[in-house]
Amino acid sequence: MDPAYQPLTQVDAQGGQGAPLGTPLDPAGDGKAVCEPLAIGMAGALTGPNGAIGGNVIGGVRLAVEQFNRKNPDCRVEVRDLDTAGDPQTAKPLAQQIVADSSIVALIGPLFSGETKAAGPTFDAAGLPFLSMGTQVSLSANGWHSYFRGIANDEVQGPALARYLTGVAGHRSVCVVMDNTDYGAGLGSSISPAFNRQCEATITAGADLGPVVAKIGEVGPDAVIYAGYSTEAAPLLRRLREAGITAAFATSDGSFGPEFPGATGSEGAGAIVSCGCGPVTDQFLAQYRALTGGTAGQESVEGYDLTAIVLRGIASGRVTRADMLEYLRGYRGDGIAHSYAWTGTGELIAPRVWVYKVR
Repeated sequence: MDPAYQPLTQVDAQGGQGAPLGTPLDPAGDGKAVCEPLAIGMAGALTGPNGAIGGNVIGGVRLAVEQFNRKNPDCRVEVRDLDTAGDPQTAKPLAQQIVADSSIVALIGPLFSGETKAAGPTFDAAGLPFLSMGTQVSLSANGWHSYFRGIANDEVQGPALARYLTGVAGHRSVCVVMDNTDYGAGLGSSISPAFNRQCEATITAGADLGPVVAKIGEVGPDAVIYAGYSTEAAPLLRRLREAGITAAFATSDGSFGPEFPGATGSEGAGAIVSCGCGPVTDQFLAQYRALTGGTAGQESVEGYDLTAIVLRGIASGRVTRADMLEYLRGYRGDGIAHSYAWTGTGELIAPRVWVYKVR
């Protein structure tokens, strides 16, 4: 995990910390798996402005598969990395290519809400299990039978962040700024009404932030929450500070990564960032670095955990999409990041969010 982030606490939508995690699942199992060659897909942004997030996830996926293949020589699993660039218009036709590849027994992704919304109907119609990182609440209301959310949704993250800021940090008034993506709109609307919300604004990538900054300056909130991706988080914080606005700054998992503290420097110190993604262990970091040559980041651990679950399904003989679906619906277990078990609509039964501080 990026050393620029200090983990503070883990909370649920009610502000509780929940039960501690048990021993995480080992993707390799007992080494006795036997199968014909199969593949696990990973669909997400591997290029473009949010390509770093996809890079983090594919690293976790590859690590789990490498550990499985090394210990299970009679069951070879490959990784298919499928670049959506984070664009729903790219994800929709790519979904047709994915479902046509009969070797893919399950998919990790899509990673963002918009692309999940665009591609989900195709995956579901084909009966392909897809374990998405998209956080928009409505994704689980589409009636999809092969959908599983791999991380807490916005209905958890928004209230959890709000309850931390009010209950722990002591802030009482806030301005909520969101970008104009499906992700930003969904998260921004979920921010707890416990706040005295003094203003609200929507911004577009690359647009002039001056009017929004002026609006915030006029009302003088205790804190500003930005719901959106990292491309606008750092410019917004810099403009606020340039305008002499010292309100606490908090943002969400779309901004979690090295780009935000790297772009804000000393001005970003003390900023609060929420993320469903959990801190990683020293062992995981060492293994990840040895395989990829890089440092694990946002959702590397979730990518690893979800792939480990699929791999254990394969090892137990679930080598068709239909059998994998049945296995996932009944799965219960802990990973490195959090617990995994799903409702009938694909939501995590016990989702939690981590709160970090930029050092």
